[in-house]
Amino acid sequence: MKWQTKEMDTYLQAKEYVDTALIPLVPISWKDDVKSTVAMGEFISMITHEVERQFHGRVVHFPSFTYLKAEEMTARLERLESWITELKAGGVTHFIFLTSDGEWKTSESEIEGLLTWLPTIPLEHLEESYKREIIADQLKQLIPILTKKWQES
Repeated sequence: MKWQTKEMDTYLQAKEYVDTALIPLVPISWKDDVKSTVAMGEFISMITHEVERQFHGRVVHFPSFTYLKAEEMTARLERLESWITELKAGGVTHFIFLTSDGEWKTSESEIEGLLTWLPTIPLEHLEESYKREIIADQLKQLIPILTKKWQES
């Protein structure tokens, strides 16, 4: 389900089945690497939307957790932990974080939930059909990882 009012009606009727928060981790930078930073966010947003579509009724696609690239990882982790605490208090039991920022991998063990890093694939010059194909290929690899994580719990 998406972070939208109309979707929350569905959630409220079936919240015992919706146990997973899907949260994209998206960096922001307005320096030399602005284009590659934007590409990371764009790519992860597309992937996240497709994951939500595939698992509609099981996951809630929350707004992106955005952070400045220059922000210290400890500060990011503290803020992310406050999100997790809030969502757990509301009944969320599983957390899926998607990112193209490799820095998160250095702190993966400190994050409660599944952190999935996907390398950014630049899509800006591709036709829509190729974009959809690339996203579909990524999902073919990602979906078994997600379902396995649920089965382990």
